[in-house]
Amino acid sequence: MVVSMTGFGRSKKESERCSITVEVKTVNHRFCEFNFRMPRQLLKIEDKLKKKLSEHILRGRVEVFVTLSGEAITNRKVHIDWALLDEYYQYINSIKQKYGLTDTISLKELVAREEMISIEEYEEENDELESLVISAVEDAVLGLKQMRQVEGEALQQDISDHISQMKNRLIQLKEYTPVVVSQYKERLTKRMQEFLAGQIDDVRILTEVAIFAEKVDINEELKRLNSHIQQFEKILLLDEPVGRKLDFLVQEMNREVNTIGSKSNDSSIAAEVVEMKSLIEKIKEQVQNIE
Repeated sequence: MVVSMTGFGRSKKESERCSITVEVKTVNHRFCEFNFRMPRQLLKIEDKLKKKLSEHILRGRVEVFVTLSGEAITNRKVHIDWALLDEYYQYINSIKQKYGLTDTISLKELVAREEMISIEEYEEENDELESLVISAVEDAVLGLKQMRQVEGEALQQDISDHISQMKNRLIQLKEYTPVVVSQYKERLTKRMQEFLAGQIDDVRILTEVAIFAEKVDINEELKRLNSHIQQFEKILLLDEPVGRKLDFLVQEMNREVNTIGSKSNDSSIAAEVVEMKSLIEKIKEQVQNIE
């Protein structure tokens, strides 16, 4: 089954304390790469989330967005630096005594100093939150997987249509090959008749035709191209990631068509080569979307 590397999945989970929304998006990539955007307190379960995602995604760039709302997941407490506060208080008193000041030290002045009194956050172990996030990620990736499969079916159909056209072009090329040699023999015979006043050297003609036939022979390229197409069709039906295999075969198909084009000196074959290269380019674009 062909699976696209492009997809999107979303899930939302709620508990009494909070609400969790997970969005998973995938795009084309040579390998499998994960990128997470989520609250800091969830970073400790990133590896667990990667493992869960890897069960369903084998290739592509994966972007995961996790948002939390509701009751705070972190606790806060007031931290007082008593030693610094005592030193500051004594410092103020020393200034008052030295200069004979009568101003009083207010509580407001003391607590306004951030370096002395601050609010610290600390995380609590929360198994419920962890389970909720993992569950939301799993639901989101299942939705994404379904979308990738639907898109993959469309890709497979489109590629199969292009492959069918390639096979038709291949049949045309096989039919053109002997015609090209025959036409060359006729042209050569006509020229020799014109230059030699009707005295034709049959041996010379046959020799020249044989050399020409060997030079423009594309049968081996056609056989290899046909083999690549057959392999391509078989791989399309495999129930596993096939993108890289198909990409390799597309390159091989393109190589054979280029060789055919370089050997050809016939306009009909050249026209077929142009059409086949266009089809291969379209197939290549689609294959790059396949997992």
